[in-house]
Amino acid sequence: MSQSLDQRTRAQQHGPRQVVAASVGNAVEWYDWYLYTFLTPVFARQIFGGDEVSAVLASFAVFAVGFFLRPLGGLLIGSLADRWGRKNTLTLTILAMGFGSLVLAVSPTYAQVGLWSPVVFVLGRLICGLSVGGEFAANTTFLVESAPRGRRGLYSSFQYVSTTVGQLLASGLAALLAARLTDEQLAGWGWRVGFAVGALLALVGLLIRRAAEETRAPVAPAERPGVFEALRRYPRQSALICGVTVGGTIAYYTWTTYLPTYAQQGGVPLERALLVSTISLAFFGLVQPLVGHLSDRVGRRPVLLTFTVVFGLGVVPGLALVRSASSFGGLLTVSLIGMLVLAAFTSISAAVNAEIVPGRVRAAGIGFPYSLTVAAFGGTAPFVGTLFGRLGHPALFGWWVALLVAVTFVVVLVALPESAHRDLD
Repeated sequence: MSQSLDQRTRAQQHGPRQVVAASVGNAVEWYDWYLYTFLTPVFARQIFGGDEVSAVLASFAVFAVGFFLRPLGGLLIGSLADRWGRKNTLTLTILAMGFGSLVLAVSPTYAQVGLWSPVVFVLGRLICGLSVGGEFAANTTFLVESAPRGRRGLYSSFQYVSTTVGQLLASGLAALLAARLTDEQLAGWGWRVGFAVGALLALVGLLIRRAAEETRAPVAPAERPGVFEALRRYPRQSALICGVTVGGTIAYYTWTTYLPTYAQQGGVPLERALLVSTISLAFFGLVQPLVGHLSDRVGRRPVLLTFTVVFGLGVVPGLALVRSASSFGGLLTVSLIGMLVLAAFTSISAAVNAEIVPGRVRAAGIGFPYSLTVAAFGGTAPFVGTLFGRLGHPALFGWWVALLVAVTFVVVLVALPESAHRDLD
């Protein structure tokens, strides 16, 4: 135990370096994850063949499969982080993401090798899905354990700062490629550049992470926790993570990913919706540390309860305003307000999860229930929203989001202990 505490003390003494090491790698992971969605219409026919609609549907099906591999990555790679250390596991996740990106970049086309093209491409995407699931588990644990006492909320906020940076990098590079290349060049080889850049960025992240301090001492083989130990010994904590996450994840994917599509379906020009989304994401990244630091002072529960009450009550009228906004300024105002409220969940999600689960099984204990909830409710948010629209009741989607946020409100109010000012196990 003393060796573990000594290592954590060294990690806390190098706090800013630890944050950079965690954030750079996490940004690279999410850059690749989001780049796939931005470039799907470009590479779909190259890889999957057939007509354009079928190819795009096939590529999005692969994206969904990658989403549901994240819980498996959270469990398996999180268990590795508990057994062999956080730093070693973060090295593994960024190597895996770099390799997966490289596979996507060099995948042969359907015209060249037939069905082997989607097989190779899917293999690369599956590697990326496992990597992202494991990255959150190990990275969350690493960030919070690196934080000095009284600053865990601030440190945990960089989880979503770096996620947002990755998303902005992906959208920016996709836009740059589309602006600089002809349609033929982009479809022929230009899309591969984005994934190749991801592989190179992974190497940069690897070099930065090598200089980080481990936050947990090596565990003797006889004392290493089993893969399912967190679920078996701490079912209440696992259920608590699911309950806290369910409302936050659907709010996150609704407001940061699905909102431009939702606005466009209501008649807002796509260019305006995408510009508003980009500005709002940049604002979202900037406010994370401020809200995280606030939670270190006032506690996690007041901040989370504020998110659930304001977002839960405001999401239905907010989505209605998004679809009916007649001006750029009005749409931007609604989007920014939603991002500010959402930050009350995202900025402290990592800290809350880490403070719930004991240190012995912290990474696996966070990774599986969190990723499973995200896959089931966050990853399906665009699909559910589109389905309500197809059925002729788009407004019902807002009530669905409000219902899940209400679940989180009850869980936080009834079952979540205040942990901001307690020592981390």
